[in-house]
Amino acid sequence: MPRYGDDVAALATPLTDAGDLDVLLDRVGDASVVLIGEASHGTDEFYSWRALLSWRLIVEKGFSFVAVEGDWPDCDRVDRSVRCLPDAPEDPRAALLAFRRWPTWMWANEEVVDFTRWLRTYNAERDEHARVGFHGLDVYSLWESLHEIMLHVREHDPAGMSAALSAYRCFEPYDDISDYARAARFVPAGCENEVVDLLVRLRARAAADGGDAFRAWQNAEVVAGAERYYRTMIGGDRHSWNIRDRHMDATLERLRSHYGPDSKAIVWAHNTHVGDARATTMAERGEVNIGQLARQRYGRDQVVLIGFGCHRGTVVAGDFWGAQPRALAVPPARAGSLEDVLHAHAPERGVFVFPSGDRPDLLGDELGHRAIGVVYHPEREQWGNYVPTVLGDRYDAFFWFDRTHALHALSAMRHNAIGDELVVEADPHQTAETG
Repeated sequence: MPRYGDDVAALATPLTDAGDLDVLLDRVGDASVVLIGEASHGTDEFYSWRALLSWRLIVEKGFSFVAVEGDWPDCDRVDRSVRCLPDAPEDPRAALLAFRRWPTWMWANEEVVDFTRWLRTYNAERDEHARVGFHGLDVYSLWESLHEIMLHVREHDPAGMSAALSAYRCFEPYDDISDYARAARFVPAGCENEVVDLLVRLRARAAADGGDAFRAWQNAEVVAGAERYYRTMIGGDRHSWNIRDRHMDATLERLRSHYGPDSKAIVWAHNTHVGDARATTMAERGEVNIGQLARQRYGRDQVVLIGFGCHRGTVVAGDFWGAQPRALAVPPARAGSLEDVLHAHAPERGVFVFPSGDRPDLLGDELGHRAIGVVYHPEREQWGNYVPTVLGDRYDAFFWFDRTHALHALSAMRHNAIGDELVVEADPHQTAETG
């Protein structure tokens, strides 16, 4: 590990304020897609610095929208608020408080409130067609998207009600979408035909009308993606992961087309989606992600991938899927990992921009890189939570924080604090899920 010291010193820029991001703005240059990650879904520093960078990209580089690892219907309410539409809440916080699907804290937190309030203020001074949007890329909101489609069709396309009702009634017997996933093992087509009929109709209307029709089309794409995702998820293999990331990639492309040929996109998602999968063991399992797909779709010169990491601190997560969120301790990083190397040699807060030519060993060697999901068990760190990574191939730049803090969720959360330390009460018998 000592041999990495000179590499870190040569690459690191200390972080104190937004002005220190100049080196990243230079790296972005004329790129049209910037994907900004996070090593967890519950860390204040990751969200706050990602927002600062996005603020500068919007103001100084003219980026058109932010697309996040979140549900389209929930994020659409936020979008309408930040773009100052007349039927939307004046305070984006109200739209974020309406997030209901677990894990709500991913986007319903004070850090996102601060950014979206700033974005609304920024948009208020701009013509409506030039306002910066906020959109969801994910695939999980099957029922919510079906509901939004029904509302749209009833008001704008009564002739399409038959197709919408057919799709709705096909899913209606399944109170829990996992029931549909299990049933689809025995009836391979499932609701696919009904969904395709609905999708074709709404896609055609969006091509003709735009506006609200585009939002309805995107909800239909979510339903189609969710149907494919849940139909394959029971197998637990790479196919459901790939369906999800290919859906996010396709949604990003639809948004860029919707905003126009010169549009620029910012993506917020976990490192496991942002960092190029080919530089990790994900590739050995046949998994792709949106970072890889963006590079392949737009070209490396048009895409910048930015990762995050920390050595220790606190994070918001759950003990199991659906659990009440709480602040958990993040223990010191595993010996020999990327985070261990940076703890030994990097400033307490820093940003690394990677050269395109000859690379130091730090960027070319394979090192374990921590990934914390919405379900987290700190006591299992010795044998889990690390993704073998070639840093210089996975990202173009990297944010580093030696110690981090839990973000500020809008929902009720259990805090187990004694002084500056947290008492961790994770159940060692629960199954970890780090998606």
